[in-house]
Amino acid sequence: MTIARVQSFAFSGIEAVPVEVQVQISSGLPAFLVVGLPDKAVAEARERVRAALTAMGLALPPKRVLINLAPADLLKEGSHFDLPIALCVLAAMEVLPREEVGGFAALGELSLDGSLNPVAGVLPAAIGASARDLGLICPGAQGGEAAWAGRIEVLAPTDLLSLINHFRGTQVLAPPEPAGTAEAPPSPDLAEVKGMETARRALEIAAAGGHNLLLVGPPGAGKSMLAARLPALLPDLTPREALEVSMIHSVAGMLDGGRLVMRPPYREPHHSASQAALTGGGQRARPGEVSLAHRGVLFLDEMPEFPKQALESLRQPMESGRTTVSRATAHVTYPARFQLIAAMNPCRCGYLGDAARECGRAPRCGEDYQNRISGPLLDRVDLTVEVQPASAAELARAPAGERSEIVAARVGNAREAQRGRYGDDGPASNAEAEACDLAIAGEAQELAEKAMDRLRLSPRGYTRTLRVARTIADLAGAEAVRRQDVAEALAFRHRMPGRSGG
Repeated sequence: MTIARVQSFAFSGIEAVPVEVQVQISSGLPAFLVVGLPDKAVAEARERVRAALTAMGLALPPKRVLINLAPADLLKEGSHFDLPIALCVLAAMEVLPREEVGGFAALGELSLDGSLNPVAGVLPAAIGASARDLGLICPGAQGGEAAWAGRIEVLAPTDLLSLINHFRGTQVLAPPEPAGTAEAPPSPDLAEVKGMETARRALEIAAAGGHNLLLVGPPGAGKSMLAARLPALLPDLTPREALEVSMIHSVAGMLDGGRLVMRPPYREPHHSASQAALTGGGQRARPGEVSLAHRGVLFLDEMPEFPKQALESLRQPMESGRTTVSRATAHVTYPARFQLIAAMNPCRCGYLGDAARECGRAPRCGEDYQNRISGPLLDRVDLTVEVQPASAAELARAPAGERSEIVAARVGNAREAQRGRYGDDGPASNAEAEACDLAIAGEAQELAEKAMDRLRLSPRGYTRTLRVARTIADLAGAEAVRRQDVAEALAFRHRMPGRSGG
């Protein structure tokens, strides 16, 4: 009886959970069994392993081959267990040296000809292997992704045969280099937006402080056009943020070429998206749009058209910065610190307030349409702007606005001031800061308190108003939040046309 062991990983959110693959070859009727709570993809690994060995001219011994995935009470999902199972079987067959193979963690999917296909989660697996003083074996196409883990031995073969030759000393696999950083997709220039000074100002404030923004206006007013220009205003991610965002994208299988994500992600799901698509879920509890937009922007166009349940599911991650997918067997948590940018028409027909074009149900249609967004969700929006379409004369004669680079420079200076105020371990932006850390002047505090009573702001709305005021002060280079900063922040609190009390 022979037993071999190889390390691998299961994934809980972006955390790599150690899994030991154990193989026992013993006498008995020929069998190839996989135990340890495998899902369908893991159970099918035995056929892929058998076919890959056959393609190399090897055959399983006519004995009982038992594969155990420990711990046995943890659900094992995904095809990335193919490679560690194959390595463990080869070590038990004494084709590979057990001691050397035992010093590595492995993940990869096998083709029937023995080649290795890319799998999700290589970056968190590499970091997990590094923390346990192990090397990592992964598919050749993902060696550059694994190399980001730092001082770790990475083997990235293109097929199983080259890996066997490496361990047997007849071939040497060169260590891969880090894959570099992903190129930012082109972003349109803010200079193309003519007029709309209030909306441009709100966009700059939102970018500078990471605040949630709601744009309300008739069809064609420029709401989506403004939102598309926000990414160009945002600063690059810090190294810590880039690693965290890249780990989420790696688990989702979306890390293109293993390149780190250095720009804030921009996600724009269609309004037919389900709750699971937005917050995460599905059969394997995959990350949703809120997690894929972590440290970036989640743009919801036609916000009231989203399913109500899906919209309400955003409330918890908007406050906590994380989302939890609950299953009968486990609870999976993903980071979800995103900036919400939403756009909507004032009513179903879109022309509420335009006497010549609004429908016969106005203003009732506007109230019904806007009430699809609940008060608690709207209370989490920091800035609300009514966007009016520019006239033909304005479009033809108005000068171009400031270019994105100019506005981005002011946003960058404001973000630097915030990092200096909160430190590396503090909030990443004003949108996450506590009220006690915002440095509010006495007269500004007095105005905010009066506004809370007169405008009937909730404690959350009061705190978010102070955060916006802090960002306005940072854009102006002010040390403390002034009275005029609070007044401007109050002007952006939610006031939507046709909504009673708005």
